[in-house]
Amino acid sequence: MVEPRHSGEPTAAPRRRRGRPRGGSDARERILRAATDDFAERGYDAATMRGIATRAGVDSALVHHYFGTKADLFAETIGAPMRPDLDFPSLYAGDRDRVGERVVRYVLENFEQAEVRKTGVALLRTAIGNRLATPMLAGFLSRELLGRIAAEIGTPDAELRASLAASQIAGMLVARYVLKLPGIATASVDELVERIGPTLQRYLVD
Repeated sequence: MVEPRHSGEPTAAPRRRRGRPRGGSDARERILRAATDDFAERGYDAATMRGIATRAGVDSALVHHYFGTKADLFAETIGAPMRPDLDFPSLYAGDRDRVGERVVRYVLENFEQAEVRKTGVALLRTAIGNRLATPMLAGFLSRELLGRIAAEIGTPDAELRASLAASQIAGMLVARYVLKLPGIATASVDELVERIGPTLQRYLVD
């Protein structure tokens, strides 16, 4: 027979559940929908993880649990096929005499993959022709990519150099994969690396 607990005995405090914060089984989808709307309405810079969490009706810790940083969440929202903001530091490391070539090769070799090219071309078309997507994507690139490139360059004109490098890459991608201009559309990756690499090198290093 179990002895009844005396009223004076202390009761054990309920254990706090570990793992992801509560938010419902569809929390991830709600966060993505909320992020899509928030980025579109407020732009990349003004949108916050806390504001997105409030909009999705979840704890802000859950947003970080699923997506990490704001840049990660934005990349997931737009279906970014590449993360140059994360990959650039390693491309810039090492032999500085070949930085331009490494950057061009990184971009082209990724875009030569069918799935990356499909998503990447769709993003390029959207960024060029959509009045909401253009400033949103520009905000992301300015904050997360160009700022990092400029920091690596470290010269008084670093911001201009970073933007010129980005314009060169964007122009190459549009010409090759969107407009499919003769010559550049059929050139090999090695040939484009050889021809465009020195231009990137001048912007990024020289």
